[in-house]
Amino acid sequence: MVTSALNKFELLLRRFVFHTIFEIINMKTEQIKKMLTKKHKYGANSFTSKDFLSTGSTLLNLACSGKPNYGFIKGLYYFIVGDAASGKTFLSLTCLAEAAKNPNFDDYRFIYDGSEGGALMNIEKFFGNKVAERMETPSKKQWSSTIEEFYYHLDKAIKDSRPFIYILDSMDSLSSQEEKSKFEENQKAYEKGKAATGSYGDGKAKKNAAHLRQFLTPLRKSKSILIIINQTRDNLGFGFKKKTRSGGHALEFYSTIQMWSSIKQKIRKTVMGKPRQVGIICEIKIDRTRIAGKERTVCTPIYHSYGFDDIGACVDYLVDEKHWTENKGLIKAKEFKIKAKRDKIIRYIEKKGMEKDLQMIVGDVWNLIEQACTTKRKKRYE
Repeated sequence: MVTSALNKFELLLRRFVFHTIFEIINMKTEQIKKMLTKKHKYGANSFTSKDFLSTGSTLLNLACSGKPNYGFIKGLYYFIVGDAASGKTFLSLTCLAEAAKNPNFDDYRFIYDGSEGGALMNIEKFFGNKVAERMETPSKKQWSSTIEEFYYHLDKAIKDSRPFIYILDSMDSLSSQEEKSKFEENQKAYEKGKAATGSYGDGKAKKNAAHLRQFLTPLRKSKSILIIINQTRDNLGFGFKKKTRSGGHALEFYSTIQMWSSIKQKIRKTVMGKPRQVGIICEIKIDRTRIAGKERTVCTPIYHSYGFDDIGACVDYLVDEKHWTENKGLIKAKEFKIKAKRDKIIRYIEKKGMEKDLQMIVGDVWNLIEQACTTKRKKRYE
């Protein structure tokens, strides 16, 4: 009897185990089917936090990606166009400072191709020791001088196999072999007393169209970042835009994000009875972004002795959007339970180490506004 009962129990146990395993197999099979048939999401949602790099500006991050702490994505090319002294170089080098404190970029090379000679400030003071130590030129010959050299240096960086952040500062400062050859030809003609012929077209637009696209896939595979800076020019031709730029359409067409910087106003401070300029309010317009897909404009202070003032920009934004109220110069920062002048609130946030809290508040307000701007309609496609 006991043996019979044990046999029945063993049989039931085996059936239970068998059915359980069968259900688990079926469940996993269904999960695999769903995973294989599920449509992939493209855009910021298909990336993890390890793939993002902050620009160092909360508002600019939001304009680029819709996230307060994410700006650029690894493996892509970004295009910064701007007026003279409008913060282009500061912005690009601030990205290096953010990468230097981000463990996900510990193995990245920091290549600064400063052909324009725009980064003559104290790198260690503004961007930290790590950036000063890790920053390198693209070759032993220092910076690129021609468009051809730039692409040779970029190709060499790709073949090195180490991921990198490459900053070209700037496209305008590069010459070309055609331009040099034409100069030498006209110089010889001048020395012989002959008239110079032809124009000084530098051919950069054609070279960018031919070469830039070749590096998009290698950048993506190596998860490297390319930032190209360009200078604005007055548009003397026809059209509605007051500003234009050189280098051809490829620079814009292949970029993941294109931004334009300008000086909205100068920041002045009265010192010894006279107004002195201490910085600028930099206005940055996101002209195109493949990440968020929206044109947005943000402002941030840049001080000559400090650099980007992200906290100040966030405080100004919350006041401007009426999330924080201001009366007679006193700002009521309700989340921090403080009512004080702007400078005191900034120092309070720094002292308490509440920068992340401020960033999240700004992100919430930004996204509330974005949601209010959303067209709420029935989905056309499932």
